[in-house]
Amino acid sequence: MQQAHPVRMRLLHVAPERMGAVPKTSAARSFPPLLIASCVFLFISGFFLSRFPDVEGASYASYGFNLLIALPAFIAIVRQFGAGRGIAALAAVSVFGYLIEGFGVATHVPYGEFYYGDPLGPTILGLVPYLLPLSYVPLVIGAVAVVSGTGTMLRRIVLGGLLLVVIDGVLDPGAASLGFWIWPGGGPYYGVPLSNFGGWLISGLIASALVTWIGGRRLIDRPLRPGLLDSLLISMVLWLSVCIFSGLVFPALLAAALILLIGRRRAQLVRSLRSLPRGSVDAVPGS
Repeated sequence: MQQAHPVRMRLLHVAPERMGAVPKTSAARSFPPLLIASCVFLFISGFFLSRFPDVEGASYASYGFNLLIALPAFIAIVRQFGAGRGIAALAAVSVFGYLIEGFGVATHVPYGEFYYGDPLGPTILGLVPYLLPLSYVPLVIGAVAVVSGTGTMLRRIVLGGLLLVVIDGVLDPGAASLGFWIWPGGGPYYGVPLSNFGGWLISGLIASALVTWIGGRRLIDRPLRPGLLDSLLISMVLWLSVCIFSGLVFPALLAAALILLIGRRRAQLVRSLRSLPRGSVDAVPGS
């Protein structure tokens, strides 16, 4: 029998790795254990939110709950933009959210007639819950991160705004079913009027423009941090659970599709970071 050539044996040994085979640990690196645990916890929480919506003290617990969901996006945007620009982006979208939501509740423009329910706790001037930025701003950050990296600024703003409308297709029916906000006149989409989605397109375009403009080249020239997507991802898992246990079939399917999109984008960002020379990014891939 002819003996295998030593050089050929060495090539066979290293070929799969050099040819780009994905390591067995790639899934774990793309989705860290803490992120997976958070998704599981929030999915379970969605069951209790749906079945026991009137638990005493829930409105106050929601502050801590929303803060924990928002933290990954808040930390990631400060690291992506730098402290000054990151804080400016958070402040700008927060103030904008208060203004447009307050205006919407008071005038019914641009969303239609609605008001916030008691489960979200105290409100500013009886209009908008204090915790609004904790729930709204991470959605904007995540949507911008999904569409950023390439393309013109206008294209990214438009895509970010449209993605936020799709996200609201999950949020509004789920939140309305929990009494987070109320549509007195109802509407054709699980009790939500179509005017609401026109309003979300307007607000989404403006909010996306704020983050995109403040971030500037930091959304193109710097590798995007996967953490920018984490708050949006775990939020969608929560609302997937709420929709499932509230019997909202289409919003649940929409949530599942969004989770796949966000998860795929996160894995792509992690792979991009791994391909960079060691030391070129001051963050651990997957952070």
